[in-house]
Amino acid sequence: MPRMLDVSDDVRAEIGDEEADRLLAGGDAPGSYDCTSCRTPGDSDQERTSTVLFVGEETAVLAFAHATCIPSQVVPVSEEQLQGAVRSITGEDAAAPAPGAQPAPAAPVPATPRQATLGITCGLVLIEGDLRPALVVEPDGPIARPGSAGTDDDFLPLLLEQGFHPVADMNQLPGPNPGWSALLAMGKLHAVLQPGSGGNQAAWWQAHQPLAVSDGWRAAANKAQSVLMYAAPAGNIGHQPREDLLRQALENAAAKGALVAAEMPLAGT
Repeated sequence: MPRMLDVSDDVRAEIGDEEADRLLAGGDAPGSYDCTSCRTPGDSDQERTSTVLFVGEETAVLAFAHATCIPSQVVPVSEEQLQGAVRSITGEDAAAPAPGAQPAPAAPVPATPRQATLGITCGLVLIEGDLRPALVVEPDGPIARPGSAGTDDDFLPLLLEQGFHPVADMNQLPGPNPGWSALLAMGKLHAVLQPGSGGNQAAWWQAHQPLAVSDGWRAAANKAQSVLMYAAPAGNIGHQPREDLLRQALENAAAKGALVAAEMPLAGT
């Protein structure tokens, strides 16, 4: 029996016409599945289902999602991220769901000469009466401008130059930053992407291991199809155990002129 599958032209180009036609005819496609976006059960016999192809340097994994969650598409990820996602699917590297505000593993700041690291916290912020998914970024020390031998902290100036906006009021939605996006794949946060060469995107921040997010955060991200990213220099936010304390820290940083932000779309799921 043919499945109710959507196979985009990009996915078809990657897997080939023969495999795409086999999927559409009901072969190699599961009837029931866990949606790679919202992680709830789906049934390709009963509802429109998207094929989502995660492509690494050497490996590709075909996953399925509710068509109402995301369209059929190809999602480029690093080989390390893809292998981690495969381990998480098979239960070899499963991570427990995170609470509302959760610090992420720190990762090296790209394109800087120092071994400074970034901490990322996932939380929900109330803006204009709506809970919005947010990433809060804070380095553990000063960030020097690439090629500089000085000791000045250029973290905020660098982000302003890359299209982020100063935050004066936490009750206002930040403006967009074209070319930037957040990669939420298989229900976990993998990376923050920035514009790269040739119209492609490159990882600005990348998790050592895919970061589990709370069900509420993921649901808000899927609803908005976007994520807010806030960033502040070292020492302004800290690891806050509750979202109300995180909000207060953000408001304090904004009042000092030490906070920038942008709204960015989801890449993938």
